Amino acid sequence: MTFRTTPRTLLATATASPVRLGAGVALAATIGSLAATAPWASAAAPAAAHGPAVTTAATSGPTTIYDSVSPGQIPAGQHVATYSDGPYQASNSSVQGRGNVLWIDTNGSNPHADALDVEPGDATPAGAAHWVNAKLSANPHGDAIVYTFKSDWSAVQGQINALPSWEQSHVKYWIADPTGTPHIVPGASATQWYWGNSYDITAAHPGFFH
Repeated sequence: MTFRTTPRTLLATATASPVRLGAGVALAATIGSLAATAPWASAAAPAAAHGPAVTTAATSGPTTIYDSVSPGQIPAGQHVATYSDGPYQASNSSVQGRGNVLWIDTNGSNPHADALDVEPGDATPAGAAHWVNAKLSANPHGDAIVYTFKSDWSAVQGQINALPSWEQSHVKYWIADPTGTPHIVPGASATQWYWGNSYDITAAHPGFFH
């Protein structure tokens, strides 16, 4: 979800919020200031070299997750999301020293992954429904995390809502809405609110993944 030469990269450039000033010092300073005032941010957290520093409260509040095509860029000890397949497939060794790891399937071929990436160039909304069905058929007590843009969310829901109601109830939506301000879109389980050069940052409800 970072460093892609896909429509996602072009979209980030063309539709960036005024809060998201672009890569560089101005962005880090502005977003870092916003993140520092968020309910789940630590006021004492030092600024990161390549993005805002966000520290998740130990017992309450949203969970902070970093995702990157280069997990080594993610601060040590933080929860991380990275790819289980595709051109940016990560190795187990690349996420050593991090917190919980959420593995992302980019094309719908791996229902054993934790999440599916639904965006142009990756899985489709129709493919998301097939992936959810395969994942929950194999593990009916688990959850299926589906990542997509806020603008594409309704199309994805339209496909998944054709599944049995019990499967729908096990879907968690991870929505990209990079305003630069920590938030969780209503109805979503997690929101990717920051797109950076080295990593993106997500705020997730407790229990989003284990």
